[in-house]
Amino acid sequence: MPFSGKLAIRTAIGLGAVASLTALTACGSGGSDSSSSSSGKITGQISFQTWNLRAGYKDYFTGLIKDFEKQHPGAKVKWIDQPADNYAEKLSSDASAGTLPDVVNVSPDLSSPLAKAGVLLNLDKDPVAAKYKAQYTDAAWKGDAIPGQDGTYSFPWYLNTGPMFYNKTLFKQAGLDANKPPKTYDELFQDANKIATNSHGKIATLAGTPTIEDFGQYGVQLMSADGTKFTYNSAKGVQLLTQYKKLYDNGGLDSQALTSTPDQKGQKFKEQKVAMNPGSAYNLQDFKENAPSLYKNLGISNVPNNTGHQNMYVQSLGVSKTAKNKATAVAFAAFVTNQKNQEAFAHKVTVFPSTKGSLDKPYWSKEDGTDEGRVRVASAKQLKTAINYTPPVMTDEMKTVLQQEIAKCMQGKESPKQALDNAVAQSNKLLQQG
Repeated sequence: MPFSGKLAIRTAIGLGAVASLTALTACGSGGSDSSSSSSGKITGQISFQTWNLRAGYKDYFTGLIKDFEKQHPGAKVKWIDQPADNYAEKLSSDASAGTLPDVVNVSPDLSSPLAKAGVLLNLDKDPVAAKYKAQYTDAAWKGDAIPGQDGTYSFPWYLNTGPMFYNKTLFKQAGLDANKPPKTYDELFQDANKIATNSHGKIATLAGTPTIEDFGQYGVQLMSADGTKFTYNSAKGVQLLTQYKKLYDNGGLDSQALTSTPDQKGQKFKEQKVAMNPGSAYNLQDFKENAPSLYKNLGISNVPNNTGHQNMYVQSLGVSKTAKNKATAVAFAAFVTNQKNQEAFAHKVTVFPSTKGSLDKPYWSKEDGTDEGRVRVASAKQLKTAINYTPPVMTDEMKTVLQQEIAKCMQGKESPKQALDNAVAQSNKLLQQG
């Protein structure tokens, strides 16, 4: 049940490193950094690349750059903004050509192949970069760690997570307590079966099949400790998929769940054909305007999980290992992601700061009487203990493999174990090729 609400800005959700990016690993190694940012003053020109942010936030970033240059008179920042489409391919092309921007907007799945290729600075091993670690939450810093690479390769920037929306009316009609939404997967499956039975198969509870985040939140170990192979085909993983198969067979999972897009899943929820769907504060205005009867009976809860930790999405800033003015690049990346600037950005858009202490401030800890405030506070509370479940080395191709094998299972073409064994085998092969 990944977060599927649209944001006002582009996030890494649903976007991963493609094969062309993973092929970069042949160009270098992600070993220890011999070059350090410790030499040199904060001076000279650097390039700074964002991911589809200029249209909505030009003034913010222009002001941010001006503030940095004012603090460091000898420094100059050239801002580049790339469109969302083909962003991974652009990173791959730049890295291969040796033209990767000095400070670059990445998500963990995009920084992973770059780190393996040896083109990003290992922040844990650089004496200057490492000193900034204390300004971020431990979970955010770990969210950017690359399995098997012994370090973090990008500064945590902004975070996101989302609540689970549910339809109180459909819960009541099924004889469930509308004020007690499911908190665990066992409770979820029980409620979903009851909703399907009492509606005679007309109302599903979920609109999508499980993703890798679901396996993580169920308590499945997704990868080996050294990050060299996927392990979600364990007995616990098979158990989760078996429950989803039962749900699909009895109508608790929407009949179009195998092919639905996030937008289509959201539409089913708006049409009150599905009882639950993950989202964000962005969705509330949509519900208010386009589904008023749903809005009046909307419940907001945490996404069910068995671990006590919600899923967290991370956007970050990596520093090129070959930046000519590396000290300036490190200082600027740390400046953009410091507490003051992260909090200012998070007041402009529905994202959350990754800096220590930020989420304890009133804006994120006290409701203001609005639905948006309620969602913001609930999400911020989740983020305090959230983790990034998605393995950074898991590419879009690997996610598609898992989705396809799960679809075969739902259709009865493969058993849950066979489907997961096949998905893991194919993904491990792709991992080794990378």
